[in-house]
Amino acid sequence: MADESSAGGSGALAKGLTLIRGSIGGILVEVIINFALPFVIYSYFEHRQGDVMALIYSSGPPIAWTLIVLAWKREVDVISTFVVAGIALSLLAMLGGGSVRFLQLREKLVTVLFGVAFIVSALIKRPLIYELARAGMKRNKSAELDRFETLKDDPRLRHSMTVMTLVWGIGLLADAAISAGLVMVLTVKQYLIVGPIFGNIFIGGIWLWMFLYIRYRRKLGDAQRAEEAARAVPRAENA
Repeated sequence: MADESSAGGSGALAKGLTLIRGSIGGILVEVIINFALPFVIYSYFEHRQGDVMALIYSSGPPIAWTLIVLAWKREVDVISTFVVAGIALSLLAMLGGGSVRFLQLREKLVTVLFGVAFIVSALIKRPLIYELARAGMKRNKSAELDRFETLKDDPRLRHSMTVMTLVWGIGLLADAAISAGLVMVLTVKQYLIVGPIFGNIFIGGIWLWMFLYIRYRRKLGDAQRAEEAARAVPRAENA
């Protein structure tokens, strides 16, 4: 028994260390691609080809990495469509010339468009969060996918999806507004560092809220179903 317990503990420890290493590796890759490389590339080209071209070149690594990941997964769904659309809009934002600050502000239009799309989808009762959640479950081959799809018209689920979609829409618009303010008061180099940090913290806060909200709604739903089941018992006995 001691040997089995030791083996089980070692296996759990190994899995834990593997997960940690994977997480650290993923974070390191994100830092290099989204922070370090854009800053280095911008710094290199700033005095050689000007602020605008340097900023365009600095956006290359994040865009290239996103396309590589999409090609590697070889899946086309709502999530990947959103990502590709974001890349296309970002590339379009780089066209047309103008000052470097104007270019940065045009790039935030992508966030604005996605924020508006979320809000509109909630208002027309086709919340995008449902489609994104479904796509995520399908991509990860989740065992809950079938049950999730059967609950599509459940009022409780639709309410939760609508609330989360509205929060994401408003959050994206707020992120764009604050980022635009930062663009106006910071230098390009400062924004290349501060912008992604702020964006990750802000969006991370929305993800944390959504995690807590889903847990709250699940507990509330379980309590409501238990109450409905308890009320159904006397009716069945009387019948």
